Amino acid sequence: MARDTGWYESSATPYSPLESRAPSSGGSMLLTTDDPQDPARSGVRFAAEHRLAVSAACEAGALLRSYLRGENSQPCAVKPKGCLGDVVTDLDTLAEEVIVRQIRACFPHDRILAEESGVLAGDAANGRTWLVDPLDGSNNVAIGLASCVVGIALCAGDAPVVGVVHEPVTGRTWSALQGCGARGPHGPLRAVARTPSSAGPLLGWTQGYGVARDDLRARTLKADLERGSRRLLQLWAPLLTWSMLARGDIDGFVGYRAEAIDLPAGALLALEAGVEIRALDGGPFHGGVTGPDSDRSFVAGRPEDMPRLLDMVNDG
Repeated sequence: MARDTGWYESSATPYSPLESRAPSSGGSMLLTTDDPQDPARSGVRFAAEHRLAVSAACEAGALLRSYLRGENSQPCAVKPKGCLGDVVTDLDTLAEEVIVRQIRACFPHDRILAEESGVLAGDAANGRTWLVDPLDGSNNVAIGLASCVVGIALCAGDAPVVGVVHEPVTGRTWSALQGCGARGPHGPLRAVARTPSSAGPLLGWTQGYGVARDDLRARTLKADLERGSRRLLQLWAPLLTWSMLARGDIDGFVGYRAEAIDLPAGALLALEAGVEIRALDGGPFHGGVTGPDSDRSFVAGRPEDMPRLLDMVNDG
């Protein structure tokens, strides 16, 4: 019997959205058939959406690049966002407009959930939702760190079928198409095994903005991971951490009540690169866009590393 691995396995079940359409002339399509992000498989479902997402992320990245490299003399305005320590910059808004414009031009009936604009209504009858995080790492940018990425996902129901992560400063892109694997700047991407260190694994950590400072579970979990790992990285840009895991730069990634907007793109990228994602108790991971944030706690790593990671997570 196949093991239940949560919403990722369920994404392979029959689904009846609108058929993938070739983008209209209103969208800017930057990919060519020899592009490393192109699965080059004619007739693959959601291939047109994958191409559109890569194109939109790259266009937004090009807009951000001059600012992040210090080539644009115009200052970037930073404003507080909510009361939990988040911020929004002018760059978030500008990049989001670029991405949303392309999606609306090519797939006008799809629902869009954008980080800054909220829900932008299509008719939603086809069950498709685009998730747009135009600048994951806004807090980094606000203090002069260019550690940020652009993230775009398409979900069919609650399951991601397209995921794109683009790094504006370097121009690198990582993407995934359901069932077709993950791809990076040089083609197919696979999370390779790292040489074990006697000092412990190198791990990433993220927690949602809604997690209180005195949340005992979060504090205990993070302390256990810091004690058992060589380094515990908190980059303030979860999608950047997901890309590091997918390409094998880190050994694992643990999230506690993660934000919904950036989880699907990063998780699909990692899964298609051969990473496994489990709930903190080792059970199936079901965290999606529509469920409570308590469902979006996870541990992710290569299958051979998962027993060790789960032991660390449940050590306390």
